[in-house]
Amino acid sequence: MKALMHRHRELCERAVDPLEIAAGLEAHGVTDRTAARFRHRDVFSLAEEMYARVPRGDDTPPRPAPTALPRPRPDRALLTLLPGALCGAALTGLRLTEGRTRLLVAVAGVLTVTLALRLVLGKGPLGPRRGTRPGRRRTALWTGWLLAYAALGDGLLRAAVAGGPDGWPTGTPDGPWPFAPAPLLTLTLACAPATWCAHLLTARARRRLDASRGLEEFTASVQPLLLGVFTLFLGALGALTALCAAALDEPPAYAPVLTLGALLFLARLLTVHGFPHVPAVVLAATGTAEVLAPATVLAGRLPGCGALSVPVETLTTAGGPASVPALLCAAAGLPLLVHAVRTLTRASAHARTAHPC
Repeated sequence: MKALMHRHRELCERAVDPLEIAAGLEAHGVTDRTAARFRHRDVFSLAEEMYARVPRGDDTPPRPAPTALPRPRPDRALLTLLPGALCGAALTGLRLTEGRTRLLVAVAGVLTVTLALRLVLGKGPLGPRRGTRPGRRRTALWTGWLLAYAALGDGLLRAAVAGGPDGWPTGTPDGPWPFAPAPLLTLTLACAPATWCAHLLTARARRRLDASRGLEEFTASVQPLLLGVFTLFLGALGALTALCAAALDEPPAYAPVLTLGALLFLARLLTVHGFPHVPAVVLAATGTAEVLAPATVLAGRLPGCGALSVPVETLTTAGGPASVPALLCAAAGLPLLVHAVRTLTRASAHARTAHPC
């Protein structure tokens, strides 16, 4: 016990209650099994003894008042609308221009939307907390790649199965390499509800952390909150999918947009709370698999390699090109959801160091 107290002396001295020590121990990998070695039933019981052993004088910090629901900062709220607004402006420009002017509009749109997403996902409200381990940059990189596939991947796969593509993307749905603007617009606009849902989760979880009397009680109260916020985001994303498809006169692609949106939302939640490694690996695996889908179709044209294209061509013929990313994102999103439920329901995931939304 003395060694444990010495190792976590700073944590014990600044803690205002045992739950804060328990959250810190949990963040450092101390489990109930570790607590059992010190003859305690769980981490919270161990934290209570550590809190009681620390000598406290008159300068002991008072227990903080229950955390009020923080108000979202107006500048950050407006920032979340920037990617969708720029994407909408770029898509409008593509529809109103032709030839070389359309190419310039496309390049400008890609650059501005990329910079806006980088700002939101890097230092904005969906950015990682300070001191986050390496991995957050890879998460943002693969997020951009998956968004690019949502706009161009299905068209490439459809053209590849049909024997193409016969040219480069022209920014239109009926070109030799078809372009799908509705999913891209939907997902960029979804930055706003994603931010609001993440803010709601953080604020409510901190309030329940203040009211909890143990780690198990906190976990039990946050699990339905997390699942409710996730469901709320999916509902908002479904509404955006329908609205954007109607505005652009396209059929709504619910399956690929909802699965990709859910995957990206879970990845951002984990990254925002300081756990970027698993999301980075999952997004990288999903992005790589999406690249391999049209690559195997093209490789199947080589002599003796026809079998390579059979799985993707069969799936595309049965469910359309959108079934490939939908299946891949669903297969990646379900394990990530399980990981998020296990990780984001811990008290250590909701430390007060996270930046405000």
